[in-house]
Amino acid sequence: MSNPIGVGGKAALTIGHMAGMIDMVALPLWIGGLMQHYRFSPQHAGITVTLFLLGVVIASAVLAPLFNRIPRRLVTVAGFTVAAVCFLLMALQPIDGASFGMLAPLHAMAGLGAGCGLSLVHGAIGRTDNPHRLFGMVNLAVAVLGIAVFAAVPGMVVLHGASVLFLVFAAAMGLGALACLVGFPDVGDAEQPLSADAGQGRRSGLIWMPIAVVICLTLNQSMVFAFVERIGAARGFGAGDVQAVLVTLGFVNLLPGPLAAWMQHRVSPLAVGLAGPVGQALLAITLSSALAFPPYALAVVLYVSMVIFTHTFLFGLLSRLDPSGRATSATPAMMMMGSCLGPAVGGFIVSGFGYQGLGWAAGAVSSVAVVLMLRLRAQLRGHADADQAAFA
Repeated sequence: MSNPIGVGGKAALTIGHMAGMIDMVALPLWIGGLMQHYRFSPQHAGITVTLFLLGVVIASAVLAPLFNRIPRRLVTVAGFTVAAVCFLLMALQPIDGASFGMLAPLHAMAGLGAGCGLSLVHGAIGRTDNPHRLFGMVNLAVAVLGIAVFAAVPGMVVLHGASVLFLVFAAAMGLGALACLVGFPDVGDAEQPLSADAGQGRRSGLIWMPIAVVICLTLNQSMVFAFVERIGAARGFGAGDVQAVLVTLGFVNLLPGPLAAWMQHRVSPLAVGLAGPVGQALLAITLSSALAFPPYALAVVLYVSMVIFTHTFLFGLLSRLDPSGRATSATPAMMMMGSCLGPAVGGFIVSGFGYQGLGWAAGAVSSVAVVLMLRLRAQLRGHADADQAAFA
């Protein structure tokens, strides 16, 4: 059952989403800060951040099936609070390479806490009266947050050291905890059954396919995007030009969330689920192979937006296949699983086949996503009770 919520509830979910996703916004600063200021090796910096992401995946995977059987507000607030305390403790650690022994377990604990909060925020969004639209708008909020972070935090890190980044993370998680304590919405009876009709029950058994498509999308994004700057340098593009492209990308990312919300009833989610991976593969091949700057720049600017736009439609589709909120509650696990694997897979491909291999690997992953969407469409149309207006 979907549930209308007020402005306060939507604001709380938006702030919770922003807090839980700030790690993805600040990832380049995070890795860079650990290497430059804490003098971590690339391996130690990567392992440290990966421990956080794995914590998010584990928490989301564990909590998603329990979404309708736990006190959601309490667990959300507790999760963000744990993450805030962990990041605060990180900020107090000495800024040197010896801090790895303390920072690594604190990152894992923070990931578990943030994953708890973000998972239940996404599950609650999936239980609202219009999950597609709300998910599009919270992604707009994250894009705004990304611009603010890149405008303010690098200068603060230069002046006060990398521990400032952990203070910013702690403040974000604390704000998320406070917002959810005050305004986390009631999205229905936690004990309410998933659905009373058999047709809905059959559709809920199909949710693994769009979940796998989301993993494919995020795997491709992290696999290719992690090397965007290095690809530009290898092609001889100026560092200033590449940086300008990345700044432009931040502003372009403001568009796909609202655009997806506006197009909700104008385009089928299945059509977007098919077109999105194809578009992503074409962009990946272009940016990894282009020898001229304009096609490279255009592909980079659009690459992340393609994922945001497609994922918004898939999130709305999941909320209809499984109105209980359990599938959407697993969103952090889907996203972070692909994000964890992508850089490592990309590094292996670059070592063996060069940067151009990233584009073809992305094409192969996208082909898997397309096959899954075609199968999902066929099975939905095969159900006599399928809502063709919603799914076809």
